[in-house]
Amino acid sequence: MTEEPEVPEHVSLNIDAIRSLRAKAGRSLRPDQRAIEAFTNFVGQPRSLYALIAMVALWIAYNTAAPGFHRAPFDPSPFFFLQGAIAFYAAIMSTMILITQNRQRKDEERNAHLELQVNLLAEQRTGKIVALLEELRRDLPNVRDRVDPVADALQQQVLPTAVVSAIDHTMNSPLAEESAELPSEQASLDSEERR
Repeated sequence: MTEEPEVPEHVSLNIDAIRSLRAKAGRSLRPDQRAIEAFTNFVGQPRSLYALIAMVALWIAYNTAAPGFHRAPFDPSPFFFLQGAIAFYAAIMSTMILITQNRQRKDEERNAHLELQVNLLAEQRTGKIVALLEELRRDLPNVRDRVDPVADALQQQVLPTAVVSAIDHTMNSPLAEESAELPSEQASLDSEERR
């Protein structure tokens, strides 16, 4: 039996923090929301599909075969009750899935906001580290003093609004459409070169 490698303490702390955030989000759910999500999760399993197919097959088989056994079918062909039951089931399930997805979307938005904040903080820390290293390099007498444009650029704070604006501008420019076509053209050129 192989032993699992030990996880560093800071990783365990991060896992515990994420678990705590998820537990807090779960506790904040209303009972009806929790019940809807539990039912959606239960029905979203393959066994539910198999059960639904089996039920429909049995329904059709019984109502088709019942006259041969001198019994009255409760839903003769074209199976209006079955159609109504399936339509009702579809309406209920689609509504429940939308309710679940709306709640999950809010969680995803919160998590994306948290991730953005962490990334911005990491970018600020990285810029500060580069600045400190450059200051240390300038202060050391045995290190040649030189201009490093990349280090200078990395020390500058980047505003998220400016980055979003640049992305939007790039995505909406005619060049963006041409660059989207380039990978397929480049792949065909590469395949021709290999021949």
